[in-house]
Amino acid sequence: MSVVTRFAPSPTGYLHVGGARTALYSWLYAKSQGGEFVLRIEDTDIERSTDAAKQAILDGMTWLGLTHDTGPIYQTDRFDRYKALIQQLLDEGKAYKCFMSVEELDAIREAQEQAGEKPRYPGTWRDRTDHPADAPYVVRFKNPLDGDVVIQDHVRGEIRISNTELDDLIIMRTDGAPTYNFCVVVDDWDMGITHVVRGEDHINNTPRQINILEALNAPIPEYAHVSMILGDDGKKLSKRHGAVSVMQYRDEGYLPQAVLNYLVRLGWSHGDQEIFSVDEMIEHFSLDNISKSASAFNTEKLIWLNQHYMKTLPGEEVAAALAWHFEQMGVNTADAGPALSDVVAIQADRVKNLVEMAQISTYFYQDFAEFDANAAKKHLRPVAKEALLLVKENLLALNEWTSEHIQTAINQTAETLDVGMGKVGMPLRVACTGSGNSPSLDVTLVLMEQTKIGERIDKALEFIAIRENS
Repeated sequence: MSVVTRFAPSPTGYLHVGGARTALYSWLYAKSQGGEFVLRIEDTDIERSTDAAKQAILDGMTWLGLTHDTGPIYQTDRFDRYKALIQQLLDEGKAYKCFMSVEELDAIREAQEQAGEKPRYPGTWRDRTDHPADAPYVVRFKNPLDGDVVIQDHVRGEIRISNTELDDLIIMRTDGAPTYNFCVVVDDWDMGITHVVRGEDHINNTPRQINILEALNAPIPEYAHVSMILGDDGKKLSKRHGAVSVMQYRDEGYLPQAVLNYLVRLGWSHGDQEIFSVDEMIEHFSLDNISKSASAFNTEKLIWLNQHYMKTLPGEEVAAALAWHFEQMGVNTADAGPALSDVVAIQADRVKNLVEMAQISTYFYQDFAEFDANAAKKHLRPVAKEALLLVKENLLALNEWTSEHIQTAINQTAETLDVGMGKVGMPLRVACTGSGNSPSLDVTLVLMEQTKIGERIDKALEFIAIRENS
């Protein structure tokens, strides 16, 4: 049997962390089994579904690299199929029209609650044939009245639900629209889904869906219901914990490889291994190794992983992601300045994320408007003029612009003036980068044009002169 999995989000908002983890697990299982991964957009809730949310889901999946083999398939394109099967169930006596008003049903449920009973539809119209003409109705599925639904869940083991716990589910509303639980069943059948990986909040839907599948003589997929993700405080992950949208992690400077690695470990493990490439995830992934316990989100762990990948991925891969952040800042890195991969090489171990990397690297691509106030106050003083003038002369005289030659020029300046390296290096650093923090000067300056170094030292000397005369 060829494995077919699916990710089926509702386009009513962004792609959140929990959904992304479900998508990842579904994708990994399909890939690990040489199977197929289907992306299905469950947009039957027309009032709440938006084009922006649909695009947000597609963007999130693309950013994470979770490519689909089939799709995206939209449920709103399949209404004729759903309605045809609802009519088939009506014709076969496996569904029926219910004319009970909302007010009647509310009154019944209120009475049930007051009596300490589980609120449920009592089956009033299940066997009636005295249908009123031209009255609004819903279509309900005739759920079996006895027996159990048994689910061999990959995460939770055996789940057994008595059919007496289930009432007759509405499968078509009064406006003729099919309902979520029915559409899911038809889609899973038509798309040949063999394994359904989804959140534990769907456990109550599963027995109902299995009963409908059996009524349609359709095969039953295998199920894996994964536990929720908790925030650092032990409560269900939500906006109050910070970023919960996948694309917000991109905006905050995380690499998709780090997010994927973090998500796969939120409920799944392979021994004590923490770092996984995508190929390693595919090689080792198993639905049966998903934990049934809830997972706690740990931002510090995500930051650690992000730093790992910034330092260990090929520089070109990190540079491609970094370019996007420079674009958001309005900084042009294409026409001048060093290759972004060279910037990554010297900055990766100095930052937590790509936003920080872009912010501390803008001096490579554009002139800064002013010097950092504290750094300038400390290092761009009249006493630094002589060192700046001589180091400028030595640097501009270099015939080979290499790290080694740059460091030699700085060393010679300090020796000539008989001062410590800090007396030359710090004023030079502030002059060229605008601040008192940067990688070592030899690897920093070599990424800048020789003439640009002279211009920036001149700017620092002007600053000192103005300060001296004020």
